Amino acid sequence: MIHNDVPSLEDPPGFVVRTEIEKAAAARGYRLARGRVGAWFGYESTSAHGRIWLASVGSDGPWYLALDHPGVVAEIGLSDTRPGPGLVRYAFASKSDLYDGLDRVWRLSASLPSVPLREFEDQTATLPRSTEAERWVVQRVGQNVFRDALMKYWNGCCPLTGIASPELLRASHIVAWADCDNDAHRLDVHNGLLLSALWDAAFDRGLVSFSDEGEVLYAAGLTETVRAHLGSPMSLAPRLNPCHYSNLARHRVAFGFDSPAPITANV
Repeated sequence: MIHNDVPSLEDPPGFVVRTEIEKAAAARGYRLARGRVGAWFGYESTSAHGRIWLASVGSDGPWYLALDHPGVVAEIGLSDTRPGPGLVRYAFASKSDLYDGLDRVWRLSASLPSVPLREFEDQTATLPRSTEAERWVVQRVGQNVFRDALMKYWNGCCPLTGIASPELLRASHIVAWADCDNDAHRLDVHNGLLLSALWDAAFDRGLVSFSDEGEVLYAAGLTETVRAHLGSPMSLAPRLNPCHYSNLARHRVAFGFDSPAPITANV
């Protein structure tokens, strides 16, 4: 059905549109072609869950991306009104925007909702856990899987400082590994923040925490000198998901940020 408020998709897609769609999908990790439905080409990835579909109005765009991964849809939010396959559709004015959108979708699909847990279970299925040393090995595997998932989820960048050097980034559990309810909780990317080393140390020791609105909460005893060394953080709010909230609440309770009231700073 043609909607008068949106331009018609090129159907069947011509050579240029088809070629550009194939290039975009392959460049962002979606190399498994899954056929065509009208104007939409379907693709899957060997390293990320869910199926995507791509279409275009013409060689100059706009370009459209459809998704069937509910976890990714919840992370991205608002979508385009165009009808099509999948759960939602998104519009991109340029090929560059499409590439950026596909990159984010792949990163989220590779880390949500239970991909890290399955990787951890696969890697540790045959590892013994009888002794403390053996359990430590299993934990290290989990922490490495968790870090890799957070690197994907946060696009390899600390949301507070903008630091993108892997050597300076830490996979920070919001609820500590030992305090998590189960392995699914330990490996859940919504129980983690990718922070620069200094912010990770402060967060891990309860010198700072975060509100659900993305405000930095400073411990009452934190000196102005230390706060100055931490610098002026960017906003955490744009990347917080409701799934983070219960974990952040537990962190605030664990370190006494809910009572008495800590010092707050709008970020």
